[in-house]
Amino acid sequence: MADYDLSKTIIPYLDRHLAFPLLAHLVETSLFPIEQVQAAQYELAKGTNMVDYAVSLFEQLHPDEEIPEEFSGKRDKAVSTNERLQLEAQAVLDVIENPDVAQALRQDKIQNLQYLKDNYNLTLEQITALYNFGQFQYTYGNYSGAADYLYHFRVLSTDNDLNTSAHWGKLASDILTGKWETALEELNTLRDVVDSRSTSTLLTASTEPAALTQLHSRTWLVHWSLFVYFNHPQGRTLLLETFLSPTYLNTIQTSCPWILRYMATAAILSRKSAAGGTAASSRVRHSIREIVKVIQTEEYQYQDPVTSFLKELYIEFDFEAAQRELTLADRVVGDDFFLGEFREEFLDNARYLISEAYCRIHQRIDIGDLSERLNLSRDEGEKWIVNLIRETRMGAEAKIDLEKNVIEIHRSPLPVYQSVIEKTRGLAFRTQALGTGMLHSPQQPQQPQQTQSQPTVVEGAR
Repeated sequence: MADYDLSKTIIPYLDRHLAFPLLAHLVETSLFPIEQVQAAQYELAKGTNMVDYAVSLFEQLHPDEEIPEEFSGKRDKAVSTNERLQLEAQAVLDVIENPDVAQALRQDKIQNLQYLKDNYNLTLEQITALYNFGQFQYTYGNYSGAADYLYHFRVLSTDNDLNTSAHWGKLASDILTGKWETALEELNTLRDVVDSRSTSTLLTASTEPAALTQLHSRTWLVHWSLFVYFNHPQGRTLLLETFLSPTYLNTIQTSCPWILRYMATAAILSRKSAAGGTAASSRVRHSIREIVKVIQTEEYQYQDPVTSFLKELYIEFDFEAAQRELTLADRVVGDDFFLGEFREEFLDNARYLISEAYCRIHQRIDIGDLSERLNLSRDEGEKWIVNLIRETRMGAEAKIDLEKNVIEIHRSPLPVYQSVIEKTRGLAFRTQALGTGMLHSPQQPQQPQQTQSQPTVVEGAR
C-alpha cells in the first residue's frame, strides 16, 4: 500500500513543522521502514530550533554514537537569541497588554501607529521585533505563543509582506495546536488575502508572473487546508464548497491533481447525509457528479483506488470492479494521515453509493446478491439494507419482501423537464474541459516549480 501513500507528494508543499505529524503517522502505519522515516524526521528537525527533539532523533538513529558538539552550541545560541528577541519585543508587549491601549485602538492602522508613537514612543522597528519574536517562538515549537505574538503583530503592522508571512505562521500555529475553529477563520482570511493580493499586482506587473505567483500560493493553501477540513466538524462540506469553485478546481487540475483523492472522499462522506435530506448547498448535493467528471478528465494525471471506485461505479457501471476498488480504497483511506479516522464512515457511505446505483438500474433486487456486492454476509447485508432504506429517501421507492428475500423498487417516472435539466447540467463543465484540453495540447500541463512556490511563511519547508 506504500505505492498509494501521498506523504512524499504532499510534504514539499508544507512548512517543515506541518510535516512532522505526517511523518509520525508513517511511523505508526509501518508503510515504510522506520529507519527511513526517522531519518526524514531528523533532517527536518535539524532545520529548526527544537534542539532536544533533534537530539532524541539522532540517538534513535545512532544509538552507539556520541551526540555531536554542534547541538550543544545550537542550544546555547537558541537560548540567547530567545532572550534577546524577548527583550526587544517586551516594549511592545507591555503596551499592548495595557487595557487602556486595547480600548484606544481603532480599525485604522495608521491612526493606531500614530497613537502609539505619540503616547508610548513605539516605532515600526519595535513592532517588527514582535514579529521576529513570534517567528522564533514558532521555530522551537512554542506554537501557542507564536500564534499570540503574530496575531498582535498583524493588528499593528502596515507591512503587507510581513503581514502575509504572519498569516501563514498564524495558520500553521493554529493547526499544530489543534484550534480548529480559529484555524478555519485564519484559513478563510488567508484565502481572501491570496485571492485578492494579485489583483493589485496585475495592475503594475505582467500577467504571467502575477498569475503564476497566485497559483503557487493557492497550491500551498490547498495542501495546508487539508489539516483544517479533515478535523473541523463541517470541514468536509467546506472542502467541497471551496475546491469545487472554478478558481480552486483549476488550481487542483493544473498543479496538484492528487487532491482529487480528498475531494472524492469528502464527496462520499457527504453523500448519504445529503441524500437523507440534510441541508446542503447545491454544490455539495451534486459534488459526486462534478468530481466524477473531473476524475475522468484528469485520469491521465492521477488515479488511485478511491478515484477509481467512483469511476467504475458511475462511468463504467461495473459493480464487480467497483467492489474490488472499494476493497483497496478502504485500506488506502485507513492508511492516509488525513482520512484514517473516517475509515468506517467512508466504507458505510461507499456501500450506500453502490446500493443507490444498483437500485437505480434494477426494479427487483436479490438481497443476497446485493450483500455480496457490498462485501457483506447475507445476514449483515439484510440488516444494513433495512437500516439504509429506513434512514434515507429510498424508503419512498424501495420495499423489502423478506419472504422472497428481494427488494422491490417502484420508481415514479422522471418528468420530461427534469430529464432535460439532467442532460444539460454538465454542458458548461464539458465545454471548459474541452477548452482546457485544447489549450494544453499537444504538450503536457506544466507543473509549478516547488522551489518558487513556497509562500513567505514563518519558517520555510526547505
